[in-house]
Amino acid sequence: MQKDIATPIRTKEILQKYGFSFKKSLGQNFLIDPNILRNITDFAGLTRESGVIEIGPGIGALTEHLARASKKVVAFEIDGRLLPILEDTLSPYNNIEVLHQDVLEANLPVIINEKFSNTEDVMVVANLPYYVTTPIILKLLESKIPLRGIVVMLQKEVAERIAAKPGTKEYGSLSIAIQYYTTAETVMIVPKTVFMPQPNVDSAVIRLLKREKPAVDVVDEKFFFEITRLSFAQRRKTILNNLTNGLKAGKERKEEIIRALEQANVEPSRRGETLSLQEFAKLTDALHPLFSQ
Repeated sequence: MQKDIATPIRTKEILQKYGFSFKKSLGQNFLIDPNILRNITDFAGLTRESGVIEIGPGIGALTEHLARASKKVVAFEIDGRLLPILEDTLSPYNNIEVLHQDVLEANLPVIINEKFSNTEDVMVVANLPYYVTTPIILKLLESKIPLRGIVVMLQKEVAERIAAKPGTKEYGSLSIAIQYYTTAETVMIVPKTVFMPQPNVDSAVIRLLKREKPAVDVVDEKFFFEITRLSFAQRRKTILNNLTNGLKAGKERKEEIIRALEQANVEPSRRGETLSLQEFAKLTDALHPLFSQ
């Protein structure tokens, strides 16, 4: 068995060998605890027939664990300085391909088609840079690629928002957008001490398993997400207030909004965070004939 990359001594050796310095703008924090990497890999439920997409492999600490557990790993790395390091650290493995590309600009359906045609399933597993966590997860879900799920490490506070239930202060339009497509659970809390350099906050690992079909049926998905976003525009305001201020000509059409709320059995005085996905779906469908473009 290869010696793990993710130990403090080995990580320091690799960084010194290549004179690598961390770029704060890329949110680079490398894991230096092999046990946590093993746990993340286990949470993904990989088999020798699984394909894995990794985002931001760094020096390959998680990548090697994924390679040991799966058929093929395709890793997206935006920082060109890391490519020669990855070529070196991952040289013992022949089932890893590193793409020097920003995953947010990648054509994921084409890449999955090309790279994973002979795998049974595809998981995304990554230690995500904090500053792009939400756009990356939403792109993965909205691009409708055939993933089984996503297991990612991210800022603990963002993980809490993603997995939040109605009626909690963490629950918001992000919770709804992600739970619409997946079942979401926080599977592990990770202290900041196991990273180099140490971030300012603790992290969490969240597991998102794709639903066979979205959690609720809606007439217009885009409009559903717009209504949920507007409903949380000002958290302290009622849903009526937020929709009146946010919808086109909402103030002049306040009576119509009230009627739509009544039709969906939603009290106009409620706040967005008290509504379930099912209630948002009913409300969207009631508002759709009135306000969709």
